[in-house]
Amino acid sequence: MNLQAIGVIYRKELTEWVRDRRTLISTVVVPLLLFPVLILGFSYLAVRLVGQAQKEIPSVMIIGGEDSPGVVAALQKVDTLKIVPYSADWKNQISEKIIRAAVEIPQGFQTSLDTNEDKTVTIYFYEGEIKSSFGAEHIEKSLKDYRDQVVKDRLAARSLAASILTPFEIKQQNVAPPEKVSGATVGGFIGYLVILLCMTGAMYPAIDLTAGEKERGTMETILSSPVSRVNLVLGKFLLVLSAALATAALSVLSMGISFAGMKHFNTSVQSGRGEAAALVLQLGPKPVLLIFAMALPLAVFFAAALMTIALFAKTYKEAQSYLTPMTFVVVIPAVASLLPGVELTPKLALVPILSNSLVCKEIIAGTYHWNSIALIFGSTCLYAAIALFLAVKMFQREDVLFRS
Repeated sequence: MNLQAIGVIYRKELTEWVRDRRTLISTVVVPLLLFPVLILGFSYLAVRLVGQAQKEIPSVMIIGGEDSPGVVAALQKVDTLKIVPYSADWKNQISEKIIRAAVEIPQGFQTSLDTNEDKTVTIYFYEGEIKSSFGAEHIEKSLKDYRDQVVKDRLAARSLAASILTPFEIKQQNVAPPEKVSGATVGGFIGYLVILLCMTGAMYPAIDLTAGEKERGTMETILSSPVSRVNLVLGKFLLVLSAALATAALSVLSMGISFAGMKHFNTSVQSGRGEAAALVLQLGPKPVLLIFAMALPLAVFFAAALMTIALFAKTYKEAQSYLTPMTFVVVIPAVASLLPGVELTPKLALVPILSNSLVCKEIIAGTYHWNSIALIFGSTCLYAAIALFLAVKMFQREDVLFRS
């Protein structure tokens, strides 16, 4: 292995890479802009949209209730609901967002209250549509208030205190710091983005230095130079690795700056109890550097694997079609880390990509399992070494380099 020859190849490829606008956009522009746009832009948009949805007075429809004027009157008095006349196509109106929800009062409901007979009031809404959900919540709250008033009247008629039904209160209290709560919520998504950008940064240089060379007819020229195949592939590999690391470094830097610029990130998205969720993320130098360190062997793995696969293609377009499945191979385990209940274990620490995404989630939450971090780093280095070995071997095969 000749370091000087590797350096010459690297500088030659670096010069051409810097001149390529497409790779610069994927390596520099996208990582720098992606996190600020997602974090600041999306949060601002979410706050505005959810705030408007909360302020809107939902239009709802009452189905039945002709023989139960009490509950109907109670609903009509609620200032957070707009009662519209009954229509037979109420299901279609909910689906088309003409009204937000409907409440069905069963026949004989008022009489059942006097005879202690159980009746069920049904609320119909558009699941997944936020304004419809808010409308259903307003209806449910008003019905619960009416139910509580009925219970109080019954107890008062029997000279019993209302507290007899609630001898004690139950309260849930979070003890985890806000940073850990927020890290557990969005940490996996940030790790997923870092991994995806790291692969994207390596993809285009890997294609250009292999299939692109073949398509331009320059592969034969560079192979005829007095440089060994090992030095040649290592020079090209270092360029692809530089692109992947540059993308990872810029994405982590952009992520750190984005979170440092805002100490409190309030989404105003109400939970089922009507409480606003708050995300507080503060990333200092330690988690940022550790995330970048975990991305190092992964970048080596991506660079070598992408070069190896792209080398089998004859044209740039063919290489893109080969690497498209690689994107899914990366995305699926990275997304799996976002699933509820998926936590870092010694077995999962050996699964490439998934383990990196999980450990990024833990790091952002402020949890450092050093044994798992060391295991993930070591196993990823092993996978990276295997991928680099295969890349060198493929460059030494004439049937691969000059496949027709």
